[in-house]
Amino acid sequence: MAQWTSAVGAGQLARLLGSQQDRPAGPGTRRPPAYRALADGIRLLVLEGRVPVAARLPAERELALALTVSRTTVAAAYEALRAEGFLESRRGAGSWTAVPAGNPLPARGLEPLPPEALGSVIDLGCAALPAPEPWLTRAVQGALEELPPYAHTHGDYPAGLPALRAMIAERYTARGIPTMPEQIMVTTGAMGAIDAICHLFGGRGERIAVESPSYANILQLMREAGARLVPVAMAEGLTGWDVDRWRQVLRESAPRIAYVVADFHNPTGALADEDQRRRLVDAARSAGTVLVADETMSELWLDDGVEMPRPVCAFDPAGSTVVTVGSASKAFWAGMRIGWVRAAPDVIRSLVAARAYADLGTPVLEQLAVNWLFSTGGWEQAVQVRREQARRNRDELVAAVRRELPGWEFEVPRGGLTLWVRTGGLSGSRLAEAGERVGVRVPSGPRFGVDGAFEGYVRLPFTVGDAVAEEAATRLAAAARLVENGAAGGGEAPRTFVA
Repeated sequence: MAQWTSAVGAGQLARLLGSQQDRPAGPGTRRPPAYRALADGIRLLVLEGRVPVAARLPAERELALALTVSRTTVAAAYEALRAEGFLESRRGAGSWTAVPAGNPLPARGLEPLPPEALGSVIDLGCAALPAPEPWLTRAVQGALEELPPYAHTHGDYPAGLPALRAMIAERYTARGIPTMPEQIMVTTGAMGAIDAICHLFGGRGERIAVESPSYANILQLMREAGARLVPVAMAEGLTGWDVDRWRQVLRESAPRIAYVVADFHNPTGALADEDQRRRLVDAARSAGTVLVADETMSELWLDDGVEMPRPVCAFDPAGSTVVTVGSASKAFWAGMRIGWVRAAPDVIRSLVAARAYADLGTPVLEQLAVNWLFSTGGWEQAVQVRREQARRNRDELVAAVRRELPGWEFEVPRGGLTLWVRTGGLSGSRLAEAGERVGVRVPSGPRFGVDGAFEGYVRLPFTVGDAVAEEAATRLAAAARLVENGAAGGGEAPRTFVA
């Protein structure tokens, strides 16, 4: 019986390997043999989760043709990977990826660092801040006071607690978007919302248009759902979307869904203006595409004078095109797993009906806590504290990176939680691996792209400040030196890896 559970084609693997571009070697720097470079490239793809564990690799001859190298080079690379524990083979079954004994399985998204590693590793992988106190404690206490009547019920509310649905609807109405509670479904975080939307509209094999780059965890969720991702490049800098390109993709590819983050885009921090929003909604309507607007960052403007455009759904008054997703997890706390969907009532009814075969509903106590925050003004106070903290962290991280890594390029966004950084020609994948060695965890650019794009980037979140931001930049500089000197990506694999 074969030990592999998926397969990677020769062309796909060649594209992924081709994205790993390093800075040209300096004087006196010895390049590794071709087989060693190939083995290191495949190992990096496995460690980052971009090639799954237990994925069948192409036959030696197929990969050699795709890479235009000799079969001997591929055979030697496979043998090196077998010796290091990253490849297993059996006659008649082929070769498939593995990880050495004792190494954790790499994740394909951006999971938080385990608590036991927090003392030795600076975590720049997860764009989330600690809970804003005392508002978290007060919200939980308020929820407990409201709990007794609900405890006498079955506790299953597939559409969400009526009180919270009404409160969320009122908040949209206050923003100038008339909304009824029947247009709201409460979910388990934004991820739960988008998962439900993808299963309702997407289906296995359906095309989904996504920004390029886009949020890594959402991209992986869509891949796991069997979607065919259609990337659409962002406009230059922080100017939002290239709507003409979007219109062309929607017209030619006819994707069932388009997923966008218009408010302080993750990872670039771009903010789409009203004209871009209007034109994109028009393009989606013309193409018959469901436009999923992720608003999870919409309240995280950080600079004075930022004028927030109207929500994307404001340009779809009939509610036939735009499905909006919101969440408490970014603006308040990632541990508060409450999200919501705003859509036409018939869409909400379909989502709720499908939920019977998924998670049935969202925890009641957390819904009551969010409702307490919304109804008492605690939300606004907590989010204001969150903005001040994120602004301070952003400014301190930006100053530290500019000082320690002057060759790295980025634009400073006016909101959100992330900095999208061009790494001066260094491989983001190799920087991520080298960072593990020196005690800083950073996600590489290809996690946010499709088929190996953005190898020359990393994402840095505004989650650390003060001395920790200084130390993070120092460790990143040390990782960059390892990559420049050829010490990353070759030889012995690191002892641990956290995706």
